[in-house]
Amino acid sequence: MTAAAFRKIALRLPDAEEREHMGHPDFRVKGKIFATLGYPRPGWAAVMLTPADQDAFVRMQPKAFHPVKGKWGEQGATNIELRHATAAAVTAALSAAHETRVVRPPQRA
Repeated sequence: MTAAAFRKIALRLPDAEEREHMGHPDFRVKGKIFATLGYPRPGWAAVMLTPADQDAFVRMQPKAFHPVKGKWGEQGATNIELRHATAAAVTAALSAAHETRVVRPPQRA
């Protein structure tokens, strides 16, 4: 998975738009961030999942999906090491993160 492919998948989701937050491209729906590229470093991304979804993705592809450290990770924030991720898994994770942001307001750490 490349950063360009991640961006393309994210922007295909309904009402998704790209902006920037803290020096990284992010993807939002209705003003809420559901994914970020280049975090914590180039070649990585992050998605805002539920804790249950996070657990499922980490179990499915443990080389690709990692909980973000600290409180954000406990609440479902998940890093993706793109070189180890399949397109199908990234598509599913982005869809889940998008859905989470549309249906539930974000939790504050």
